[in-house]
Amino acid sequence: PPLPPTPRNEGIPSRMSGLFAGTPLERPVTCEHCGKPHGECDCPRGSDGRVLLPRDQRVRVRREKRRGKFMTVITGLDPNANDLAAMLKAFRSRLGTGGAVVQGNKGKRKGDSEPVIELQGDHRDAVLKALSEQGFDAKAAGG
Repeated sequence: PPLPPTPRNEGIPSRMSGLFAGTPLERPVTCEHCGKPHGECDCPRGSDGRVLLPRDQRVRVRREKRRGKFMTVITGLDPNANDLAAMLKAFRSRLGTGGAVVQGNKGKRKGDSEPVIELQGDHRDAVLKALSEQGFDAKAAGG
C-alpha cells in the first residue's frame, strides 16, 4: 500500500518516500530534471506528478470567428504545470486586449474539457511568438 501523505512524501508518485527509507542511509527522492529534492523542486508538473516542461506540451493557437469578430484560442496548456491566470494577464497587458480562461470550448468541439485561454481579436501571430519565447512548441491551427 502507498504511504500516507506527510510533508516529507507529499506529491511523490512512488510507493517509497526515498532511497533506503527508514534507515540511517535514507536519501530524499530527487527530481529527475533538476536533481533537487522534491520538496525544493520548482519544475512544472502535470496532473500525473511527472515533470512537464513547456517544450513537452502540445500547444495550439487558433483563431475563430464569433459573431463577426475574431477570437484567439490557446489550447493544450496543462493547468497543473502552468499558471493560466498569470499567462492570461501577461497576454492581456502585452496585447492590450481582453480575454478569459474558460473551461472547455463551450461546445464548439466535442471532447474539449481542458481549460483554454481566449483572447479578443486576431492575435495568433503575436501569441505564437510570445509562447515560443517562453519555450513552448506552439503551432498555429485552424484558419
